[in-house]
Amino acid sequence: MNKVRNCKSGVSLIELIVTLTILSILASLVLPSVQMTSKRTKELELRRDLRTMRAAIDDFKKSADKITGPPPTGLGKTGCPKTLGQLVEGTDFGDVNGTKKKFLRRIPVDPFHPVMKDGAPEWGLRSYTDNPDSTTWGGDDVYDVYSLSEDTAIDGTKYKDW
Repeated sequence: MNKVRNCKSGVSLIELIVTLTILSILASLVLPSVQMTSKRTKELELRRDLRTMRAAIDDFKKSADKITGPPPTGLGKTGCPKTLGQLVEGTDFGDVNGTKKKFLRRIPVDPFHPVMKDGAPEWGLRSYTDNPDSTTWGGDDVYDVYSLSEDTAIDGTKYKDW
């Protein structure tokens, strides 16, 4: 009446190899998708940051163009800011209250280019007198910003050309 069962429980070596093979195939299919999603997210962030900084430069120029009388100190002859930091620190445009008008809370970080050693974000700058495709800054004012990354985007363009 008492039957003794000899059960072997566990996983055979073949079952383990098949399972690991299936998991590695699935992982190799998912990994490129995750990498592409990460790159696409960084590209969206770069586009947004460039748009934000260029809009701030344009707003600064509009505020400078409204000035009647002598221009305030620190204002470039073209009406563009002298540095990106001026957009954060603010400029007095001759307001009655004497307050500084600020255009950015902070300078955004380029997601495809590392931050400088001092912790300040680094961007390529163009002045009003520079050529549109210039890679050196004339130093007169900040008319445009671009990424310093040499990488290629998903669409085949270079980030520095955006």
